[in-house]
Amino acid sequence: MKLRVNATQTAKQKFSSTLRGWLPILQANLDSLTETLEPFVQENPLINIRSGCEVPDKKFEKKSFFQHASKASVSDTIEALTLAKKSLYEVLFEQINPPLFPTEKSQNIAYEIIENINCEGYFEAQALHDIAQKFNVSTSEVEKIRQRFAYLEPLGIGAIDVKEAFLFQLQDLTLKNELYEAVENLIVHFEAIESMSKEPLFHEALRVIQRFRNPPAIDFLEDEREIIPDIFIYENDGAIEVRLNDAYYPEIIIDTDGMDESHSFVSQKIKDAKDLIDALEMRKATLYKIGLMIVEYQYDFFFGKAIKPMKLKDLADDLGRNPSTISRAIAGKYLSCNRGVIALKQFFATALDEDISNSAIKDYMLELVKNESRIKPMSDLKLLEMIEEKFSIKMVRRTITKYRQQFNIASSSERKKLYMLTR
Repeated sequence: MKLRVNATQTAKQKFSSTLRGWLPILQANLDSLTETLEPFVQENPLINIRSGCEVPDKKFEKKSFFQHASKASVSDTIEALTLAKKSLYEVLFEQINPPLFPTEKSQNIAYEIIENINCEGYFEAQALHDIAQKFNVSTSEVEKIRQRFAYLEPLGIGAIDVKEAFLFQLQDLTLKNELYEAVENLIVHFEAIESMSKEPLFHEALRVIQRFRNPPAIDFLEDEREIIPDIFIYENDGAIEVRLNDAYYPEIIIDTDGMDESHSFVSQKIKDAKDLIDALEMRKATLYKIGLMIVEYQYDFFFGKAIKPMKLKDLADDLGRNPSTISRAIAGKYLSCNRGVIALKQFFATALDEDISNSAIKDYMLELVKNESRIKPMSDLKLLEMIEEKFSIKMVRRTITKYRQQFNIASSSERKKLYMLTR
């Protein structure tokens, strides 16, 4: 037992030492890995990067295997992050420094908060209690640290909802007192904004709010681009083989030629370089295990059967990782097999009935909201009616409300107000 505990502690220490490199590397798409590593190269004169050389497999096409889903999931675009220069998580990690986060403990709590910020830039509020338990502190202490995110870039990051994101952004502006108070009043009473048009400085305040970022991480949401799969699944003499797209991975080379490795600066840079290599290997190991688990759960799919809905939490438990970490591991990642190139997230759906997955329901709901009238947005009841008609199923309204909240979609009355800001 003692040996096992020591081994676990060693693993945790190793994970902690590579954490700064781990999340950006885990989140990055293969075609962005080299660029994701570039900041580490700039900080470390001993590191050289050799780019990967494999090209995408053109014989596979991107496909969706959920009923009524004829194209890539709409939520892929919402959930994936672009890493053209730096990822959202890399940008955030670089800002976790004194004086905002003066102690190691405050920094570690801040890192954990980052792990629970979704791709739109909002903090998943239900994680507050878990973070407090993990660090044996009160939720109020975690909340105090989260509030410091109001001073980070991108502005509004780490807020729990649209109103707080606007308040975070307001703090960064220099306005006359009267206008500042007017903007703050509109944000605080955002639900009643339509009835406030006669308030002093209403139109000036509305113009200020129209300049705010919504959602906070909007610049990091991914555009459609060429697909490079992370995982290959091959059928070999009736057996399934899982392979990573290894040839596309960049190689990290540590160059100590002519240097005194006993020197403290050199030895530290060697350690940093090895930590970076560990982070890259952890990415590989995590995705390889995910590939193995998908094959185990979805074996029949690779021989022509339908996808069996599986839970992200089950996979996270099997891998001993936090579900939010696994969620980032699969976001924007693809698997290539003889049935096409498929988003990993398509394998994770909860069954609504024997033939329909809730992924198809959610995608359809997102399309309905995306194309709704900006003057009269659809209520949850209207969305429910259209979904029931489309899929010939019976659901309850609270399920639609839950799905809407999962995607940080405001209620119909709140969306109407938000649409006002974009006119």
